[in-house]
Amino acid sequence: MSTSGKVALVTGAGTGIGKAAAQALLRHGYRVVFAGRRSAPLQQASDEVAPAPGHALAVAADVADADSVRALFETTRAAFGRLDVLFNNAGISGFGLPLEDLAIDQWRAVIDTNLTGAFLCTREAFRLMKAQVPMGGRIINNGSISAHAPRPNSAPYTASKHAITGLTKSISLDGRRYDIACSQIDIGNAATEMAARMATGVPQANGSVAIEPLMDLAHVAAAIVYIADLPLSANVQFMTLMATKMPFVGRG
Repeated sequence: MSTSGKVALVTGAGTGIGKAAAQALLRHGYRVVFAGRRSAPLQQASDEVAPAPGHALAVAADVADADSVRALFETTRAAFGRLDVLFNNAGISGFGLPLEDLAIDQWRAVIDTNLTGAFLCTREAFRLMKAQVPMGGRIINNGSISAHAPRPNSAPYTASKHAITGLTKSISLDGRRYDIACSQIDIGNAATEMAARMATGVPQANGSVAIEPLMDLAHVAAAIVYIADLPLSANVQFMTLMATKMPFVGRG
């Protein structure tokens, strides 16, 4: 199938990495569903690209809510008839509190969005991708440098991202029979609103506070397009894309 006929769904598409990826896919010829919690930023993000009529759809959805996710994928199927790429991007960073001070509701908020949300979207993607003709598709999970090494006071976020790695491996295995490929991109210090604090100084493993370098968000968007464009016979299983001089190797 040519790129112009492919359909992509991006969660958390109203801002940051999700917005950049969804817009890049749209410019590349995909029909794109911009999904997120707030309608206005989603619509604005899709309108900024001036896509061909019928190529962009903004859908408000809560990835942590099973009924909302089910409705999102049904809307996608009704509008475009199929789904070729799912980018599980929606997530929250956490609360920056010492582990012993975390409330159970704070823990659950991060896990429900970052992990359960990815599972719920993947489950609906499987149901759609295995039933469509031609069968199959690609799922890309947004991991993080925190899927490998934690930052101080990041237990919920780090746990969720380590778990995403396990989910990625399970999707890759269980998806084989349906021609569903799964990739994980682990992103470090892309210049988004969420990462803006890096430029003013963030806590380090040794107790100090240091300014960290950022990289242009365009590089992340380009990587998502590259992975999405691969034939289903090839896969980037894991990719780490990071600001070259950020503290990761030897973080602590």
